[in-house]
Amino acid sequence: MKSAWSTIMLSKSHLYQWQKSSYLYRLVGWLSDWQQGSWLWQWSEAIGACLISLVFLLAPFVSTALIGVLLIAIAAYWILTTVSASARFSITPIHILVFLYWCVATIATAFSPVKSAAFNGWVTLTLYLVLFALAARIMRSPRLCNWIITSFLLVALIVSSYGVRQEFFGVQQLATWNDPNSVLANDTRVYSYLGNPNLLGGYLLPAIALSVASIFVWRGWIQKTLAAIMVMMNSACLYFTDSRGAWLAMAMLIGVLLLLFYYWWRESLPRFWRVWLLPLVFGSLAGLLLVSFISSETLRLRLMSIFAGREDSSNNFRINVWEACFKIIKDYPLIGIGPGNDAFNQIYPRYMNSRYPALSAYSVYLEHIVEMGYIGFGCFLWLIAVTFNHGVRQLIRLRHYKDKRGIYLIAAIAATASLAFHGFVDTVWYRPQINTIWWLVLAIIASFYDEIKSYYVQNYQSEPSDI
Repeated sequence: MKSAWSTIMLSKSHLYQWQKSSYLYRLVGWLSDWQQGSWLWQWSEAIGACLISLVFLLAPFVSTALIGVLLIAIAAYWILTTVSASARFSITPIHILVFLYWCVATIATAFSPVKSAAFNGWVTLTLYLVLFALAARIMRSPRLCNWIITSFLLVALIVSSYGVRQEFFGVQQLATWNDPNSVLANDTRVYSYLGNPNLLGGYLLPAIALSVASIFVWRGWIQKTLAAIMVMMNSACLYFTDSRGAWLAMAMLIGVLLLLFYYWWRESLPRFWRVWLLPLVFGSLAGLLLVSFISSETLRLRLMSIFAGREDSSNNFRINVWEACFKIIKDYPLIGIGPGNDAFNQIYPRYMNSRYPALSAYSVYLEHIVEMGYIGFGCFLWLIAVTFNHGVRQLIRLRHYKDKRGIYLIAAIAATASLAFHGFVDTVWYRPQINTIWWLVLAIIASFYDEIKSYYVQNYQSEPSDI
């Protein structure tokens, strides 16, 4: 059983041996002679980190077109650095699944009933995956990894600060985000620079996870205090979004963080706390939530509206969109209609209720079935499973060697879990402001693989057989 699981999770796939015999992989470094005479090459990883950081520094404030231009620049840079690299880099199980995911998206594009629209979505998806590939390689460097994460967190602090300001000073609501028949019809939902409270909630989830990790990773009380301020500001802003999906995903985030932190520090705890710490912490959080639920009318009404079914306008809208999506899936079950919003917008009107136009399926998982069929959906679930399995395996090793960077890995795993949970009820992380972050946290998890393989080479003169 264990062997079968390792095979499914690609834990014993001997990727290193495959790399040495792969003709495709031999393209890596075929222009390596050129880079030897380049003065800029010594700064290649720093330049790549700057390009990646620039995406996250500008994403909340600029148009999607400009984000696309930056992603094209990153793709060009990735190609240049890949074909001219003097040393080949290792491929993780996550890389294999990302490549398989891209292959399925390519097939879905080829068989799409709206090929031109699907091709646009395929190009966008390809740019995101190249961002992942470059980030996973560059963030092997602890310094550059911290640089990129810090850039994102500083911008997230600006975004959340403006959102908190909107709560206290008021802001015009750009759409009917509350049920007009609800007591909360006129309640303010903050959206900061992102223009949508649900989008803002999804953006803040990884920011909260990484800012919590920064409290333990950053050195000096000034830096740690800044990280604590980030946690409080990001959390407050997420609460003010009134996004039910983001609230539930936040609960998932807290749960995963607590479990992984407990595992990380368990051996250094006294026996009493090893047994009672988790029950006491989760019990206290449950009690705090109960008190908040009773005392806060906004929290109570928003959470109870989840169970209101069609009586809540937001629920009713999503249910009608989901019903139309199931009709699309019935007609395109295996490979879908092709990736991207353009393909969805051309096909969905043929199936929708005329009163419920939509730009997406309002569920990441349902969207995958619509766009890439059950094959693409299965590949996506496989990617998530392999990512978690890989992350946990590397966390075990980092804990054994007491590598403090494992705390960033904990945050990345928790952020991935929270975004995946948020995806059940929304597709906001298809927007570039969040989709780039999704691939960033996956890149953080993948970035630890080479470091561990090198440890085995240096200490045992052999490759690890089960990574």
